[in-house]
Amino acid sequence: MRPVAARLPSWAWVTGLTAGATAVVVALAVQADAGPHPTAAAVARPGSSAPATPHPSASAHTPQAPELPDDSGDGRRIVYSLGAKRVWLVDATGKPIRTFPVWPGTVAPRPGRYSITLRTQSLKGSDGVEIEHVMYFTKADGVNVAFSNALDGSSPPPANGQKLGGIRLHKEDGAALWSFGDQGTRVAVVD
Repeated sequence: MRPVAARLPSWAWVTGLTAGATAVVVALAVQADAGPHPTAAAVARPGSSAPATPHPSASAHTPQAPELPDDSGDGRRIVYSLGAKRVWLVDATGKPIRTFPVWPGTVAPRPGRYSITLRTQSLKGSDGVEIEHVMYFTKADGVNVAFSNALDGSSPPPANGQKLGGIRLHKEDGAALWSFGDQGTRVAVVD
């Protein structure tokens, strides 16, 4: 009598091996996903005075995240501090759930209350860089002001005298802001 394995066609072996390998990969992915995840506030990023690099690295010492500005309103909102060059995503209870540094454009919005008026998945920015997660909320000096991130994750190039209203984010922060802010989401701009 021939063993069972000898009676199986070759495609059955390939299918079985593929299914087994897939199960191992899924199990490893689940294990990796179960590990600790640092919050955005716990990951140090270069500030506006640090040299901009496409892939910032965390420092050995992680500083405490800056406090949400007192004069930023209440409820669910996006808070943008001109002086701190930082954004906070704030939930409906008024608790900041994420904060991150930004690279402002050359044209700044005035402090005040706005809302997201238009969202565009991707386009070429006025600085010639391919950008995504574009969220417009006002105009200043005739220039549209919007949050966005470069598709390649890089910092913005020098403005070379251009009037730019783009507030550029790191790629992962741009994705988080895009998920958080729908059209109509409130934006508080503070000094």
